[in-house]
Amino acid sequence: MPKPDPYIAAIDIGSSKIGVLIGQRSDDGGLEIVGKGLAPNRGSRKGNVVNVEATVAAIKQAAEEAEVMAGVELARAYVGIAGSDIRSVNSRGMVSVARRDREITQQDVDRVLEAAQAAAIPSDREILHAIVREFIVDEQEGIAEPLGMQGSRLEAAVHLVTGNQTRTRTVLTCINRAGVEAVEMVFEPLATAEAVMTHDEKELGALLMDVGFGTTEYALFTEGEVLVSAVLPIGSSHFTNDVAMVLRTPFAEAEKLKIQHGCCLEGLLSAQEGISVPPVAGGAARVVPKLELCEIMQPRAEELFSLIRQDLDRNGAVESLRGGVVLTGGGAQLDGLPELGEQIFNCSVRYGLPQGLGGLVDVISSPSWCTASGLLLYGLAAEQDGRRARRSPFSVRRMMGSLRSMFADLV
Repeated sequence: MPKPDPYIAAIDIGSSKIGVLIGQRSDDGGLEIVGKGLAPNRGSRKGNVVNVEATVAAIKQAAEEAEVMAGVELARAYVGIAGSDIRSVNSRGMVSVARRDREITQQDVDRVLEAAQAAAIPSDREILHAIVREFIVDEQEGIAEPLGMQGSRLEAAVHLVTGNQTRTRTVLTCINRAGVEAVEMVFEPLATAEAVMTHDEKELGALLMDVGFGTTEYALFTEGEVLVSAVLPIGSSHFTNDVAMVLRTPFAEAEKLKIQHGCCLEGLLSAQEGISVPPVAGGAARVVPKLELCEIMQPRAEELFSLIRQDLDRNGAVESLRGGVVLTGGGAQLDGLPELGEQIFNCSVRYGLPQGLGGLVDVISSPSWCTASGLLLYGLAAEQDGRRARRSPFSVRRMMGSLRSMFADLV
């Protein structure tokens, strides 16, 4: 058996930045951060690549920074994907047990998973993940491993995450042209959860919300697996744009106002403090009450939370939030956001930070690094025990062979 690579790398392609982390296996079986790279990304919008050259350049810049810090060359990486084109659906499949003695074999499991994945999916989409929620044997539910059991009928409940083929392959092109092989392309909330959510939260029922620059990805976990997941085309840039439009100030100044003085819940403001707002065309700044800034940002925050709650309502999953809500992402760091979330979801809301890694953890102790950290942990688990084989049987890893020759002249 070949010796595993001592290093695992992760690439988080965001709408405003690209983050790269390199982890080294430790003696205790964990990972230690040895390299970090960050570069602004002007080639993506709402999680989708709109400029290949700019995205490739940003990946190279971030990768080189991480390589210099780690002292190793980055060749392979787990890549996060979370464009606004991502769609998810729950599906079920059923087959008859083939053996005469009714013992369930691996062949039966493979057949029922294939049946569950045969949902009506448009031809321009492909399955990124097929996550098994449970098996059912002769109406006995909640089975995690049916091999060896006796029964005449085997069913599987599966959560399918799909992406647009063209956009997925455009991301893959960018990775390859940057000189990196994508081991697997992972729907980002699945990876982020590895770094910020506890086992108990996933079992009880908890919602992960990753607020990025152009999009917000979310996933509801119950009984340890995903029940609902999606991507909203709303992110922190929308808050900034609202401030810029209403207060008639440049986008860069609106971003500063949002970060330094922004609040998403009017009830937290006790004093009528004034803030200085520079005009678009220059000249003397004007002073507006801090409350006015809150009145601009709070409706956008309410819209974001309400859209997610409506999706949970449609799936009958609101009552599953016994473990609360976990907020991550650089766009989630706004005063009043957790308190507003508690009002809308009627449960506890907390911020998530990367956990479960060693080494240079101080350099990633920020919500902005949750996804990249989770990708490392996802990759570690995949390579240690192979449990991803069932969670993601249709990962992009299988697509790599057929595409590698197509992109050979681009690398």
